[in-house]
Amino acid sequence: MAEMTKKRFSIGYALLSKKQKSFIQDSLVNLAKNRGIDLVKIDTDKPLVEQGPFDCVLHKLYGEDWRKQLKEYLSCNSSAIVVDFPDAIDRLHNRISMLDVVAEIEDEGEGVMNSSFGIPKQIVIYDVEKLRNRDFPVIAKPLVADGSAKSHKMLLIFSSEGFEKLKSPTVLQEFVNHGGVIFKVYVVGKYVKCVKRKSLPDIDEAKLDSLNGSLSFSQVSNMTSDERNGDKYYKMMDLEDAAMPPMSLITNIARGLRKAMKLHLFNFDVIRDTKVGNRYLVIDINYFPGYAKMPGYESVLTDFFWDVLNKKEARCFSSEKESMVLVDNKCGYGGETGSLDVSPA
Repeated sequence: MAEMTKKRFSIGYALLSKKQKSFIQDSLVNLAKNRGIDLVKIDTDKPLVEQGPFDCVLHKLYGEDWRKQLKEYLSCNSSAIVVDFPDAIDRLHNRISMLDVVAEIEDEGEGVMNSSFGIPKQIVIYDVEKLRNRDFPVIAKPLVADGSAKSHKMLLIFSSEGFEKLKSPTVLQEFVNHGGVIFKVYVVGKYVKCVKRKSLPDIDEAKLDSLNGSLSFSQVSNMTSDERNGDKYYKMMDLEDAAMPPMSLITNIARGLRKAMKLHLFNFDVIRDTKVGNRYLVIDINYFPGYAKMPGYESVLTDFFWDVLNKKEARCFSSEKESMVLVDNKCGYGGETGSLDVSPA
């Protein structure tokens, strides 16, 4: 008797060119292929419903047109899995709502290894001219976090003169001395990896009165090698003596965020408040980050794909059904409402 052919899975990916170049590397494609998973590029110039069929759609695209295409595709392919849903991802496009989610899990984190966590004080400003008598220093970030270079442009403000460069709307976040170290936590389903990176140096409060205006910076932790070599602030920092946060705390935060946000692929940035010592602050959350920077990302992502495709990884974390309304009648379902299994983990 001929040996039964092993089922192969197909994952369609829709990514912007920059993300595609960094993430879809031969090492990942080949490893997945050896596990019976084919990574197939989705042609964004053609309707999604005309492509595939895919067992899973992996994406980092935005906009109403793409949202409608996903809904239509799920209506026509009821067993397909989407990682992740646009409605859940949208929360991370706003720097206020992205951190509000931390409050939903804060009670779960208290007491883990005698450590606690939260977020820095922050406020969104729509009228820069009304800024008066604020505590300094503060960090100014664009309200919209859409992954663009513009959304990563930030200011460290030392005095009221620094507000002159601000554009509305912007988020003001208190600057917390954190030893010049930021902890980047990568989450891939149930997998959690924490690494340390250099960040902005601490500011001596005694010297604050002599600092004026603002310092422009982007993502210090994501600097290229050339940028690091030419940046005096980066050279000042030392990672060697920086202790990692308790892994039990980090895992607890990751689990809580994953459940509250209903997302599988994200990372979050954490700093340690040097004044408190065992107090950790979540300062940023990003969807589908640069996983290729994570050692061994190929095996981590391939394991995740396998678990998703074999239904070992929950598609979502809500006990409610998420309705997918047909865009039109192309699929022959006559305009009925399709539904997607989103059983909790």
